[in-house]
Amino acid sequence: MAMKVSLPKVSIYPRKPWQPYYHRRRNDKKQQQQRARESKSPLLAQHQKAYNESNSETQTLAPPKAQSLLGHTDPDDRLPYRFYNPLGDGEFNQEQIVKAYLDGTTTTELQLDIPCRAEAVFKVKAVTRCSASISGHGESILATAFSPATSSRLATGGGDKTARIWDCETGTPMHTLKGHTGWVLAVAWSPDNGMLATGSMDNTVRLWDPAKGEALGGPLKGHTKWITSLSWEPYHLREPGRPRFASASRDYTIRIWDAVSQHTDMALTGHKGCVSCVKWGGSGQIYSASHDRSVKVWDASKGTLLQTLNAHAHWVNHLALSTDFVLRTGYHDYKGKREVPETVDGKRRKAKERYDVATAGAGGIERLVTASDDCTMYLWEPSRSPKPLQRMVGHQKQVNHVTFSGDGVLIASAGFDNHIKLWQARDGKFLNTLRGHVGPVYQCAFSPDSRLLVSASKDTTLKAWDVKTGTLAENLPGHQDEVFAVDWAPDGERVGSGGQDKAVRIWRN
Repeated sequence: MAMKVSLPKVSIYPRKPWQPYYHRRRNDKKQQQQRARESKSPLLAQHQKAYNESNSETQTLAPPKAQSLLGHTDPDDRLPYRFYNPLGDGEFNQEQIVKAYLDGTTTTELQLDIPCRAEAVFKVKAVTRCSASISGHGESILATAFSPATSSRLATGGGDKTARIWDCETGTPMHTLKGHTGWVLAVAWSPDNGMLATGSMDNTVRLWDPAKGEALGGPLKGHTKWITSLSWEPYHLREPGRPRFASASRDYTIRIWDAVSQHTDMALTGHKGCVSCVKWGGSGQIYSASHDRSVKVWDASKGTLLQTLNAHAHWVNHLALSTDFVLRTGYHDYKGKREVPETVDGKRRKAKERYDVATAGAGGIERLVTASDDCTMYLWEPSRSPKPLQRMVGHQKQVNHVTFSGDGVLIASAGFDNHIKLWQARDGKFLNTLRGHVGPVYQCAFSPDSRLLVSASKDTTLKAWDVKTGTLAENLPGHQDEVFAVDWAPDGERVGSGGQDKAVRIWRN
């Protein structure tokens, strides 16, 4: 008869002489029971042996990096997945699946194969320090844009009538682009990184070679008032050897330019107020927002008006597309130059593949979000309906800037009420308010992996936010005055900012 011993949970006394013997007897008894079961069922023994071997191999062979992807470390480091609707188009929606069962569209006998794909296979670290403060501009910096190919090149436009290209590796000026006779209000890189376009208060657009810092021809004349916005034709739609771009102006028009011949292809007229923003979509449509309270959708090949989106009660300040990130970067991705195709056809094919992946979650269509002085935003699917998908309310003052995350899942809006708000891009549902700024927020930009957001404010600071938790990741003081413009490099390495203190600041981890 075995001796029954009750072990204390906590003991400050030395181990009793009989304790090792008791544990040994208990383990021996378990092994005897296991051998008895295996002798009765040889098949069970084989399965158990195979399982133990595979389990030991997994534990010994998985490198630390694989273990982190498998979720063996901090939950924030786990590889996120995005799930899609197994019964149709769009993202996974539990309500739709339950409804399909209730209305008899499908049955419990049906096996659901849920499509999914890995999201953001690389992780961007929050910028924590100012790696360079570069002086050069003689007046306020009004626009910033990183090259689509690398974070080592940043272009800025300023009130000193020049645009400048900076080397962010060394923190030094590379080229000063002189020629404009008014403030430079907009800068835009072509998706192939071959040209830089600048728009100015002198009513002209100029094209530059960013590698040499030289002007490509003279000024592009046609507009009769300031240039407010520029947008390049997506790379996968471009005719070989004929890059084009669109410019918006305070003269109520949008012009489409051939960058090689430097002539106007088409002038799109119809707005009754200043055109504040223009975007060239990946499906061959151009979207324009205006102070006449409307958004217009144009056919880029014919120059005809497709539809007018009316909903706002005041000026429309800004608009953003769910595909902005992939259209801006073309065939460049996080893998860098080593993955760039060699041929033009290969580059176009890769750009098209990236665009198709970006629109897969929305059923292959682009979504559009608009921000207005009426303190609201509207979410649209123009290819499906001229009516808005959702009215997004919450800001207490004018909404100045709006942007989609790189994966097209989130929307961030910056307002003059000192707040940034996060919204769900699928249905415009409100998610979170990011509070911390003590002045109007002028611009915001997502990190390429969509996990972080950086904002620029009148309160002289930048702030980096954790999108998932809605909390402040890093406070970035350093500017001496208002910060007007900010951009996060497509490779995630750096953030560039500029404002009224005339200095460009480069931030990194």
